[in-house]
Amino acid sequence: MDVRLRDYGLTLDDVTRAPAAGQAAGDRPAAVLIAGPTASGKSALALAIAREAGGVVINADSMQVYGVLRVLTARPGVQEEVSAAHRLYGHVPPSQPYSVAQWLREVAAEIAAARSAGLLPVVVGGTGLYFKALVEGLSPIPEIDPDIRARWRAAGECEPPAELHRLLAARDPETAAALRPADRQRIVRALEVLEATGRPLSTWQRLPGIPVLRLEETLPLVVSVERTELYGRADARFVAMVGEGALEEVAALTALGLDIALPAMRALGVAPLARHLAGELSLEAAVAAGQQETRHYIKRQLTWLRRYMIAWMAVSKK
Repeated sequence: MDVRLRDYGLTLDDVTRAPAAGQAAGDRPAAVLIAGPTASGKSALALAIAREAGGVVINADSMQVYGVLRVLTARPGVQEEVSAAHRLYGHVPPSQPYSVAQWLREVAAEIAAARSAGLLPVVVGGTGLYFKALVEGLSPIPEIDPDIRARWRAAGECEPPAELHRLLAARDPETAAALRPADRQRIVRALEVLEATGRPLSTWQRLPGIPVLRLEETLPLVVSVERTELYGRADARFVAMVGEGALEEVAALTALGLDIALPAMRALGVAPLARHLAGELSLEAAVAAGQQETRHYIKRQLTWLRRYMIAWMAVSKK
């Protein structure tokens, strides 16, 4: 169904008028930011704004950056990509980790390019940390020496994550306390920062960064859906994904023989569908597990939205 701004109680003027005091009449927001939980319909709203206001849809979802998993990560389809320009979708091989810092560099370039072309940047996604970095900046951690990085990445592949977590706890207890013992990627990152800079990651994280955009110069929107309805949508969507090619995508991903600690391997639904393909779970059980994973993720997203995006404008489909 073709979604329009009016379906969300919005007008063209709502999304194109200057949001900040001191901006000249006729100025547009520096960007429209659209956050929301999985299955809330935020991508449809972003597309409507891009079509009606002359904009570019820019991804702020940490899983939709990866190739291979278009269906399973609910990336915009080919028709959507034809009807409006889309950026930062499916451009990273699943064999590569992708950081907030990389996204921030890329999104800054895409926002600048859109504005230079007279287009409205519409940044949309469900990764709260990406939006936080966009409007607050990242801590100014220096570049890590490649040899140090390679050594810790190799340790991350050989050592159990719990052992690496114990090592980090002995050297940087504050950062270790904030990380799950199974979070191999972030533990390794903390260890390499500690060795390269001589300072704990927790110390660096307290230093202010430079934002790409100030929140007050944007139009920040949160798509709001009642939780029970959201869970129902997500459950139905997961079933639909399986029918639309999610199993084939997971088969292609697992055929690459990647480290299970890579971010792309942790996309919602990958693990249970991979177990089904390996003969360990029935399809019914795999779908149920994928649905449960998604509901848990939605719960975490809603907690983030309440904590960090309370000042954003809530919109709902009418």
